[in-house]
Amino acid sequence: MAKVKKRFVCANCGSVSPRWQGQCGDCGEWNTLTEDVPATVFSQKHDLSSGGRALQFVPLNRPAELPVRKSTGLAEFDRALGGGIVPGSAILMGGDPGIGKSTLLLQTAATIARGGNDVVYVSGEEAAGQVRLRAKRLGVADAPIRLASETSVRDILTTLGQGEPPALLVIDSIQTMHSDTIEGAPGTVSQVRGCALELIRYAKSSGCALVLVGHVTKDGNIAGPRVLEHMVDVVMSFEGERSHQYRILRALKNRFGAVDEIGVFSMASEGLEEVSNPSMLFLSGRDQPLAGSAVFPALEGTRPVLVEIQALIVRLQSGATPRRAVVGWDNGRLAMLLAVLESRCGLNFSSAEVYLNIAGGYRLSDPAADLAVAAALVSALADRALPDKSVWFGEISLAGEVRPVAHSQLRLREAAKLGFAQGYGPSDTRSSDAGGGSSTLTYRAVNQLANLVDRVMGTQ
Repeated sequence: MAKVKKRFVCANCGSVSPRWQGQCGDCGEWNTLTEDVPATVFSQKHDLSSGGRALQFVPLNRPAELPVRKSTGLAEFDRALGGGIVPGSAILMGGDPGIGKSTLLLQTAATIARGGNDVVYVSGEEAAGQVRLRAKRLGVADAPIRLASETSVRDILTTLGQGEPPALLVIDSIQTMHSDTIEGAPGTVSQVRGCALELIRYAKSSGCALVLVGHVTKDGNIAGPRVLEHMVDVVMSFEGERSHQYRILRALKNRFGAVDEIGVFSMASEGLEEVSNPSMLFLSGRDQPLAGSAVFPALEGTRPVLVEIQALIVRLQSGATPRRAVVGWDNGRLAMLLAVLESRCGLNFSSAEVYLNIAGGYRLSDPAADLAVAAALVSALADRALPDKSVWFGEISLAGEVRPVAHSQLRLREAAKLGFAQGYGPSDTRSSDAGGGSSTLTYRAVNQLANLVDRVMGTQ
């Protein structure tokens, strides 16, 4: 690199001198020469303070027409999205292979297309004939969807730029897309990030709603760079066990709505069907009360869902190492709850195997499930059934106290709607919450975990 020559500029008259001197030779002023390094080619290219276009700011308080959400035609999908699809938004949907992502999006695309909207479905994993075959099985083969099997982002954007932008663009999947401006095979970090950026830029500039299908790793996380989840507006996870018929659509990130809403679907022979009352789905098959079974009113956003918690205690011979198996709940929280039961209530689980299952494959993360899990464990240990048609909720502290939880009224109201007669929970639940808005449900407070043990054991 060529050496940059120094120059000295007079602050009074602006004359330039190749070397410093005390007096300016042009104006005669003293001590006015200062060193000035001329701009190089590198500095001119990387100086971002000039050379760009001026932005046009819009005041936040100025009245403006807000984008109108488009309904997907599936109420459960709309609930998870926060009310429908926002034009110009980018949605990333992930899920295990074969869980039903393509089925759900094809049904949604067909419903939107039948409503008079232009819908483009681009599949990078299947041929157009395979997508048509699945559409025929789902009964949506007559929907006016523009279908293509392509993996080149340049070809996709060039084709879409020749006409009016569609109302919905589905890319299945982003890991199969590639850009000829980026080196690397499809699915690499650079390709996924670059292709997603181009597609999202098109959606923002044209007002087209974009849905990207994403692969997941063996841990259940969306494959590819983490920045992909930051780039999109909505991140959705399609969950469920393939051995069960139910599916749960959960929003992990939503810039246009709440992230704790879920949509529940049931997989049938003709595609996904909406489940308007998921509590009946997770409580099906409960004919009579059994030992080790408790019902917990979970809360997913604004929707209460009643699920069954099952526990099994197996006594072992002395010297054998007991096993702890949990399905649908946190393993560490179960260990903490067992320690509280042994320390505060005097129950012995150290010589027994403990198995805990959330019926139907449902996954719980609500701390209010502590009391229901404890009730199921104590019931299984004593081999005594809990009171018939009862629900249990409350958070348990390390001191054995039953602490209050949020939205007790919603939980009890849902239990009363399904015919449950008794509710057990924290003592400081307000009197207006105690009946759940119905006189058919009786609420009984549980202050300490020891009170629960006495009630189940029959000593209280």
